[in-house]
Amino acid sequence: MAQQQNYSIPRIVISGLRGGGGKTILSLCLVALWRKKGLRVAPFKKGPDYIDAGWLAQAAGTPCFNLDLFMMSPEQVKQSFISHTNPPLPPFSKGGRGGIIAVIEGNRGLYDGVDDKGTYSTAELAKLLKAPVLLMVDCTKVTNTAAALVLGCQTIDSDVLIGGVVLNRVATARQEDVIRKAIHDKCKLPVLGALPRLKKDPFPERHMGLTPYQEHLDIEKSISVIAEAGEKYLDADGIWHLAKGAEPLKSGLTFGVQSLEKRLHKNSNSQTQHSKPRIGIIKDSAFQFYYQENIEELEKRGAQLIEVNALRENHLPDISALYIGGGFPETHAVALADNMSFKQSLREAIEQGLPVYAECGGLMFLGKSLVLQNKTYPMVGALPVTFSLEKKPQAHGYTIIEVEHANPYFPENIILKGHEFHYSRVLEIKENSTYMAFKVKRGRGIVDNRDGLCYKNVLAAYTHLHALGASEWADGLVRCANEFKKPR
Repeated sequence: MAQQQNYSIPRIVISGLRGGGGKTILSLCLVALWRKKGLRVAPFKKGPDYIDAGWLAQAAGTPCFNLDLFMMSPEQVKQSFISHTNPPLPPFSKGGRGGIIAVIEGNRGLYDGVDDKGTYSTAELAKLLKAPVLLMVDCTKVTNTAAALVLGCQTIDSDVLIGGVVLNRVATARQEDVIRKAIHDKCKLPVLGALPRLKKDPFPERHMGLTPYQEHLDIEKSISVIAEAGEKYLDADGIWHLAKGAEPLKSGLTFGVQSLEKRLHKNSNSQTQHSKPRIGIIKDSAFQFYYQENIEELEKRGAQLIEVNALRENHLPDISALYIGGGFPETHAVALADNMSFKQSLREAIEQGLPVYAECGGLMFLGKSLVLQNKTYPMVGALPVTFSLEKKPQAHGYTIIEVEHANPYFPENIILKGHEFHYSRVLEIKENSTYMAFKVKRGRGIVDNRDGLCYKNVLAAYTHLHALGASEWADGLVRCANEFKKPR
């Protein structure tokens, strides 16, 4: 039985009063600024998000991991946080040599969640990780009311340690001065920065949030601009002291001094490079929504991962299974439709029994066609479904699914938790040669509260799964890859 150990690392949770209040900008400011000063930053994103996580990874120069209390148990969340910041580096120094700090970006408002208790909120995550909260406050057209909002956040749950405030979208020096004094007097909190309205947003948005970094014209310039903004407008030393004061975490985990890379190597040591199942992952600017943990869990089970580009490559490489994540096939519809040789290669492989697991955008890509503004773009055609893109979200939130029918990847009658977020909908579906594996208990799914469209060894769903909360996913995909017999 593992003994409880104290685990210390400087850490801070970035939260706000609502979604769209500036949490991502603040998180990127801190990550980019601290990295510029020589610190090693471990970025995390709370909740089911790919785009913000991608930008945080670019700013930090290291993968960003997702922490989600709905899709994962509290112990899994804590274990993931510790394992991805372990082993602790030498004592954190202001000069940055050997220092490491964890920046955890929240989602929505501090106490927001799927129920009135905020069970899965950023506040609950901050309490679980014993991390101080830096609260981002949008100051648009307010003065003293900002202090009232902060005071409400302080009093609703005294176990949440709100350690400081950053003001956002400040219009004038006078407004900033009034709000600083109000928060100091009424909330007894330090204001650790004040960001003005940026004349030119270095991170433009579109229908699902920020534009993904894969489609951004100048990633390094935008990150450099945001680092300069952090240097100019934030009290980085004050925020650093706040992060350094985080209480030690109690953990039964005993990782010793092994790095994550060594642990992964140990788990796959029994398989040679030649015997590893080769699992392809379509990673390009059209398909980019992957949890880093999902990648790691496949590798832990001995898989060799092969990146595939559906926009540029003419045919599939030599693989034993394929994973297609979500993304924006709609913004790349012309290029995907024009790459007929790749689509034909994939369709032929599916007919020969290639295991393919697809999520959301991957589901759309495997369908018959995609209709955009009255134009039809042919997709792979492996699944008899026609999709269209709408102006409003067709589904947005957490999902709970029951595995109702036998399928290549999951045992029957288990419950899985995930999420869905898409603007597409089904225009037409013919289920004569296909079937749905999942019954949707929470969420929308593909049609009629069903999800997980299956054909041969294909399973495609709107639901995204997180591998730490749904270990059956990685087990199933690697098993199918190992069992696949390539046609001669």
